[in-house]
Amino acid sequence: MLTKVKRIIKKPSQLIRSAGSRNLFNWMPDKLYLKMLYRAETGKTLNLECPESYNEKLQWLKLYDRNPMYSKLVDKYTVRNYVSKKIGDEYLIPLIAVYDSVEEIEWESLPRQFVLKCTHGSGSNIICKDKNELNIKEVKKKLNNWMKKNWYWFGREWVYKNVKPRIICEKYMVDESGTELKDYKFFCFNGQTKLIQVDFGRFTNHKRNLYDTNWHLLDLSIKFPNDLQRDIEAPAKLKEMLSLASKLSSNFPHVRVDFYNVRGRIFFGEITFVHGSGFEKFTPPSYDKILGNWINLPEPYLYTSN
Repeated sequence: MLTKVKRIIKKPSQLIRSAGSRNLFNWMPDKLYLKMLYRAETGKTLNLECPESYNEKLQWLKLYDRNPMYSKLVDKYTVRNYVSKKIGDEYLIPLIAVYDSVEEIEWESLPRQFVLKCTHGSGSNIICKDKNELNIKEVKKKLNNWMKKNWYWFGREWVYKNVKPRIICEKYMVDESGTELKDYKFFCFNGQTKLIQVDFGRFTNHKRNLYDTNWHLLDLSIKFPNDLQRDIEAPAKLKEMLSLASKLSSNFPHVRVDFYNVRGRIFFGEITFVHGSGFEKFTPPSYDKILGNWINLPEPYLYTSN
């Protein structure tokens, strides 16, 4: 316990996030909180008057680009309707059930393998490879804790503030590895993909490789290390994935569209408006500015009361 406290004290961002997770900063206006957190996370002063870097512009978008539609698109349940209308049902992971509470889950009726996801936040997933080995009591505890959370308070991402907490159950799938699903994340700017991130080894040794749209491996890392010795093969139907990302991201200044590729079949993952909540470190740092140049902030600037 003492070691954990020392670690938190040495890193201001952990101290702020720890306090924020306990709702101790809920009284603080969004702009002031983000300036404090940005300083703690990056060591830099947040420039909201003339933002230039990618992470700065993401903070600006949190505060001033508040299209009500965004909340429907980050909701892992309601976004399915948007995807269905834009590109078709065939790209949706098969849905087994949707629940308003943990108590509604009928565990005995679920298949041997499945995935549970809370619809109102990120990183709140239960991947079940074998129901016979699942500790349902522990899973219920996790889900109940997640269902009580409002992800808005951690990074002041307004899009999550009014999302209804629910749980969806989806079909369990793996890619050609037989053990995981690689996450293909398309960074889109006004409907045009500029960068593709591939996450792999997420449950063993999480790494990320970054590619341009011609599938050239870039000497770039964002938060997690890359593996330049492992040049991942371009996914089947990459052109189709690029086209789908364009359709789903059109009319937005910036959005990340995620897909899975299961033996040549494309499945939609999620839509994210603020990658890494706008705090992830770029190596080399110059890419923070390069991606920032790709974001054209909306005009006129629709300032809010925050």
